[in-house]
Amino acid sequence: MGQAVGQAVAQTSQPGTLRGLDLPGLTPLGGVQQDAPADSVFRTKHVTAELLSEHVTLRPGTTAWVALVFRIIPKWHTYWRNAGDSGEATRIDWDLPKGYAAGGIVWLPPKRIPVGPLVNYGYSGEAIHMVPISVPKDARPGETATLNASVSWLVCEEVCIPEVGVLTLDLPVAGDPPIADFRAGPIFEKARAALPKPSPWTAEYRFDGKGFRLDVAAAGLKRGVIEDVWFYPYGHGVVKYAAPQKLTVTDRSLTLETQRGKAAKPITDVGGLLVVKERLGDGMVATQAFRLTATKAAAAPLIGFWEAVLLALLGGLILNLMPCVLPVLAVKGLSFARHANSGRGEGRGMARHGAAYTAGVLASFAVVGAVLLAVRSAGAAAGWGFQLQEPVFVLLMAYLMVLIGLNFAGLFEIGGRFAGIGGALAGRSGFSGSFFTGVLAVIVATPCTAPFMGAAVGFALGQTAAVAMAVMLALGFGLALPFLLLSLSPALLRLIPKPGPWMVRFKQFLAFPMFATAAWLIWVLSLQAGDAALLGALAGAVLIAFAVWLWQASAGAAPRWRPAGIGLAAAAIVAALAMVRFAESGAPVAETPGPNAAADSGGAAVTGIAWQPFSEARLAALRAQGRPVFINFTAAWCITCIANEQVVLRLESVRKAVDSARMATLKGDWTRRDPVITEHLAKFGRSGVPLYVIYPPEGSPKEPMVLPQILTEGGTVAAIRSMAAETRRAEGPRDRAAPPEPR
Repeated sequence: MGQAVGQAVAQTSQPGTLRGLDLPGLTPLGGVQQDAPADSVFRTKHVTAELLSEHVTLRPGTTAWVALVFRIIPKWHTYWRNAGDSGEATRIDWDLPKGYAAGGIVWLPPKRIPVGPLVNYGYSGEAIHMVPISVPKDARPGETATLNASVSWLVCEEVCIPEVGVLTLDLPVAGDPPIADFRAGPIFEKARAALPKPSPWTAEYRFDGKGFRLDVAAAGLKRGVIEDVWFYPYGHGVVKYAAPQKLTVTDRSLTLETQRGKAAKPITDVGGLLVVKERLGDGMVATQAFRLTATKAAAAPLIGFWEAVLLALLGGLILNLMPCVLPVLAVKGLSFARHANSGRGEGRGMARHGAAYTAGVLASFAVVGAVLLAVRSAGAAAGWGFQLQEPVFVLLMAYLMVLIGLNFAGLFEIGGRFAGIGGALAGRSGFSGSFFTGVLAVIVATPCTAPFMGAAVGFALGQTAAVAMAVMLALGFGLALPFLLLSLSPALLRLIPKPGPWMVRFKQFLAFPMFATAAWLIWVLSLQAGDAALLGALAGAVLIAFAVWLWQASAGAAPRWRPAGIGLAAAAIVAALAMVRFAESGAPVAETPGPNAAADSGGAAVTGIAWQPFSEARLAALRAQGRPVFINFTAAWCITCIANEQVVLRLESVRKAVDSARMATLKGDWTRRDPVITEHLAKFGRSGVPLYVIYPPEGSPKEPMVLPQILTEGGTVAAIRSMAAETRRAEGPRDRAAPPEPR
């Protein structure tokens, strides 16, 4: 492997415009005037540019090689094809005889040139730019071909200077094999030794939020002898040039992780140079560059469009059963039943109410989908439930649940054209009440995550905007479908008992699931932001209840007292909203406990798995020890996660299966935003939790096993035993090859 030339020197540069410049101090070698014919060498104060040919003659019908060589004074440099944070690539415009054609510059690997907080890609000392020249078949021996090269380049140190020059080569055409130029030979030999080679490996890339990851299937590399690996992208804005590139090498691949750049448009494939430095014996270092094209990594496990739509539809249906959604929908169902039994809801009238409700749900999901896509395009990680990683949002949702619960309990009624809570609006105000009830159903559904949603939303956010929106609307249609069917079948509505006092009591009963949801959200807030936020949220809930009571009391008070009551109620609401500062400034505990907190600590009082906190380093270390690893990606605000932990993962049978398999167990707590966990979720095509993955030991040919989102005891134990059996099979040959122990 060849050694790159030049040494990178710190400088400051700004791109310049090179065309049409009449710059002083650019005198060709030999004192030739600017309007005289140029020769093959051109000198400035900073650069000596020379145009060389590999051979002194040309042969018809062949490809000749020439090289533009820059010899650059110390501490100055020129630029590669992608200049980095600033700068401008060298350019050659050719004027050739008829029938001749020049190819593009064959760029040698650049060096990283730091410029304060920025990094540029370029050359110092010497830069060799090889160019192929096609010689036509009808070129006649004995004639001379004149190759004119108009060259423009930017040379920088602490300042940048655009420079231009015209270089000329006169080469005779001969019928015999071309004659080598012995003076230029070593330069071409040196350049060819450093030329990037085609990559023997496949590569994939992925953007994840603000990160960029390159996975290269480079089997056989040994981390102990790899000194450095760096990826130089051809396209501008793919990576952040000054960011470090974290290298991970396994027996089968190497991975580079760095910060994402600001690409101007969506990218399908990413091309560039992978420069590998390898330590040899006697302290020598060999460098080789590889040309590779990385394709966009597909989400895993792979699902198609229609599978994603079906999963979204099922997830939306299950959302109807979530404790934060069901009470609102139950009250809307009472409203529908009241209409049907009164005779006003038959036929097209009820169908229109159902259509209006569906329209409200779909419009709201369209807004949610647009927000997710906007967040993603801005470079941030987003998925269903991502807003629950923000303590302020969790607190405001808890307040909303308290308000809805107070309304259901009958402490106050919402008039006007609000969300139609209680169904009164749907009866009095036409279809707008049904529409806004659909909006409210989506709002109260945001804290809930149903099974099947993670895979569907994860697929959607990796596709085009049109496909992503189609999947999001399928999710919304699943949420709206039960009431749409109910509105289209009055016979089903008549199965509900006739209106009576029971409806009032039932509505009041539905207040308690809303209060329970508020309590759960406040608990999540305490995990995210600590005890101060917990106290602030409880105080805010009391203030909201007090404000509602004052508001209602003021309505029946004497006119002179009414303004005072309303003012106090407003002050109580303002005080409740002021509690947001505790959510903004509070700090979570050092090690956030999950829903199975007792098991997390490893205490013997509670049966179940003793989880360790997840990290990439811990996962790699455990696998290197020859152990399979069970990872539980969860969050305190994920109802499905909590249900799986309580119903399955705490079972003694599951714990025994884990212990029998010598399986390590890690918990990735995503209650608050964690870019490492977000990236790991993206590897498996997920944008949210839960996600359960069992990794094989390092070196095993078996792929990681993804468990269903809804766990069962039998399925979980079977998956653990399957991975354990695979691990034992992998270890078997090594055990048989081991020498016997001495007796």
